Amino acid sequence: MEAAIRLQGLIKQYDDVTAVAGLDLEVRRGECFGLLGPNGAGKTTTVEIMEGLTAPTSGLVEVLGLRWDKDGDQLRGRIGVTLQETKLFEKLTVEETLRLFRTFYDRRRARDVETVLRELQLSEKRKAWVQKLSGGQRQRLAVALGVMGDPDILFLDEPTTGLDPQSRRALWDTISALRARGKTVVLTTHYMDEAEFLCDRVAVVDHGKLIALGSPAQLIDDIGGHHLIELSTDVPLPPQAVADVAGVRSVRAAGQGPSLSLSIGEPHVALPALFTRLAAHGAKPTRLVSRAATLDDVFLSLTGRTLRED
Repeated sequence: MEAAIRLQGLIKQYDDVTAVAGLDLEVRRGECFGLLGPNGAGKTTTVEIMEGLTAPTSGLVEVLGLRWDKDGDQLRGRIGVTLQETKLFEKLTVEETLRLFRTFYDRRRARDVETVLRELQLSEKRKAWVQKLSGGQRQRLAVALGVMGDPDILFLDEPTTGLDPQSRRALWDTISALRARGKTVVLTTHYMDEAEFLCDRVAVVDHGKLIALGSPAQLIDDIGGHHLIELSTDVPLPPQAVADVAGVRSVRAAGQGPSLSLSIGEPHVALPALFTRLAAHGAKPTRLVSRAATLDDVFLSLTGRTLRED
């Protein structure tokens, strides 16, 4: 599949700080691509370089087969950007804001205001002042501005941060609809459920380097299974006491006290065998929780901390 964005050996340095350390990455046309990492991991700097807002120290950056240092004017008309927080004209209405931003694009490319209002579920708010909009409505308006020029690539920087669950889900539907129209979406997020729902592939970045890349399902498989067991016992057990139990793929100590976290393949095989092993050690479970593995577990497995830890 043709690449929408290609990064090779990307490096960005600020004085003595290396924000991006030799990153190689490719985003395919027509996919929703997630970039995940904690604060300070380098993901925001990477996206700003993709968007042409920041120049790299070294490395190759190609967007839609073009380069920012040579084709900046052409590229600016072909991408859309929605920031985590967008400053808007408070005394304009929703419709006035869209019509204003439409004038910033080539008329042959700019989208119809009525269509964008309908797609972003803003038709009923068209006459409302921006200052009267809720958080979810303001964010939908920000996305509407990002798609006004019918971009080939839409960059979304943590678009649902601070939104209530209903507003988040409405924005997810909007992003899914954009991808269905063949648009490439690059998404940064702190929400693992968001990445799993929206993204075809995700890249996990830490300390300016790529540490994992693949579909959400592939990355979850890579940590050893789709199911996790969180187990506490009345008698402390070391991880090696249950590491060779049938169906157990990996095990580690978890939290405080006699607690273990197990990655398992088939629960119907692993659970009976696990109880048999506990009985052999004279241990009884005081807490046992079974759940599906998530991308947050992937990040914890790769880095030793959760995504939202700084």
